[in-house]
Amino acid sequence: MSLLQERISHCCQRLKLSRIAADWPALADEAVKRQASLGEFLERILTAECEGRDQRSREVLLKLATLPALKTLEGFDFAFASGAPRKQIVELGSLAFIERAENVVLLGPSGVGKTHIANALALKATQAGIKTRFITAADLMLQLSLARTQERLTKYMNLAVLGPRLLIIDELGYLPFGRAEANLFFHVIAKRYERASTIVTSNLPFTQWATTLADDATLTAALLDRLLHHVHIVQISGESYRLKDRKKVGHVKVVASTSAGVPPLASRISRERISVLPS
Repeated sequence: MSLLQERISHCCQRLKLSRIAADWPALADEAVKRQASLGEFLERILTAECEGRDQRSREVLLKLATLPALKTLEGFDFAFASGAPRKQIVELGSLAFIERAENVVLLGPSGVGKTHIANALALKATQAGIKTRFITAADLMLQLSLARTQERLTKYMNLAVLGPRLLIIDELGYLPFGRAEANLFFHVIAKRYERASTIVTSNLPFTQWATTLADDATLTAALLDRLLHHVHIVQISGESYRLKDRKKVGHVKVVASTSAGVPPLASRISRERISVLPS
């Protein structure tokens, strides 16, 4: 390494310009071959540094999102999941609902792709530079309960609940909440109301959410009122994707399930307050 290269490397280290430190020799050679001006060369190395920082930011956001798997909308099997509203799901992939602080509720029986779609939207959000967090409803309640026991609930709410612009709460309804947990879940939805977007996946229709929320109809109605004020409801029907291969070889006989429909409780909320994309 020449003295010039050593000095440039030292300056890049001090200024934390790691991408320039790695790329400038090749970019300099390219500029000479193209007879580029000094201004064009400067622009190119600065652009490389910006691209590098954006990539590192996306990697950090992806790590912080704690996704259980990397899924994409392109990888979703719409041919098998014929009960999934493709047009609506693809439009959600534009992430415009996040800019408007709107919510998404994915309803349907187990195995029809709710978590896959939520994962895919979360991945898109991280790649767009949006702070995102993915967590199951059960794990969220465990962490909230622990934070309350340790007298740091407010701090946890500010960082983990209000911090992400997109919060995905997966598998609501698989395990019932006690009274204290139901109250905590209500506060999660209430604090994010009209501030940031929340995606909730559930195997239960809205009429049965009270059974998960400590059989508290009043709390459930108040929660749904906030969650469904600005919402895109994605109703998915069909058979379990996880069992399709076993069904093909005759190991499992699967009876087609219908999706969870929009219940009377939701319909009582004024129609103009619920935004549902066309299927």
